[in-house]
Amino acid sequence: MKTDLFISYAWTSEEHREWVRLFASQIHLLGYNVKIDEKVDYGSSLSGFMKEVTNSQHVLLVLDENYVDRANNRPKSGVGIETEWIKSVFDKKSEKWLSVVFVRNPNRVLPAWLEDQNPKGFDFNSAPERDEFPGSVQIDEVWRWIEGLPADKSNAVPLSELRKRSSRIEKITSQKDPSNYSNPALSGNVTFRHRNNRYFTVGHSEYEFKINFSGRGHDSVYVYTDSGLEAVGLITTEKYERSSVESFLTPARTATPVVGQSVILMNSHGVLCIIKIDEVQCEVNTGAVGYIPEHVAFSYEILSWSDGDQV
Repeated sequence: MKTDLFISYAWTSEEHREWVRLFASQIHLLGYNVKIDEKVDYGSSLSGFMKEVTNSQHVLLVLDENYVDRANNRPKSGVGIETEWIKSVFDKKSEKWLSVVFVRNPNRVLPAWLEDQNPKGFDFNSAPERDEFPGSVQIDEVWRWIEGLPADKSNAVPLSELRKRSSRIEKITSQKDPSNYSNPALSGNVTFRHRNNRYFTVGHSEYEFKINFSGRGHDSVYVYTDSGLEAVGLITTEKYERSSVESFLTPARTATPVVGQSVILMNSHGVLCIIKIDEVQCEVNTGAVGYIPEHVAFSYEILSWSDGDQV
């Protein structure tokens, strides 16, 4: 995965390193692939940091006063080495490739080599005596720089609105996740809101069945073959031999059991599954009762070859 943002910083203190990691996590949370120089392999400039810098869409220097001092006066330090590597490719990049963050650097001092370049800068300096602390405004500025968006925000969608939209999408996507509607056991009891998803998956591997329902009446449902089943059939008697239950299979697309009746299913591996309809609930939305979602409750048993149940 290509790096959206590479962050270079000095290991000034544990507190500073923690700040950088938290900053990086905030940018990552916005959906960017972020790397920091803590993972740099200094043993090979070509396969280590140089490769990371060259392939990164953007580079961000976190400039505290210690970083500036090392970049200017300590060429053999990690920051000094990184500075030389960055300088070696800087002229080949666009003017929006590199930017800087000022933190614990109230005078906004740049490394000497950058003073004439006038890079885009983000002020994350704190001034507790004036009750001034960096936060969402500065993070907003950083992601707008990454995206190449203009400073004019007259056409911008607020992050608060984007958060709401994202939340809506994630909730619905989560509800659609098939893993929320599955039980890998070979037998069990299930209550399934069949309007929420196409099918409920029971079993696993060759013993897997994707069961598709829809409402039919106050005490009945449709059971379909549409989700990959080979056949379905209504078991028309309460007493039947397991060894001959496949005789109830039909080439029809659906079976229509009422509460208390059972259905036999066959998957593409020829494995059989018996489901019994225990409850059918139509949607209710009244002032007296409140809201009850449409659902079906069923018990199931997959007939295992190892048990000698399959014929």
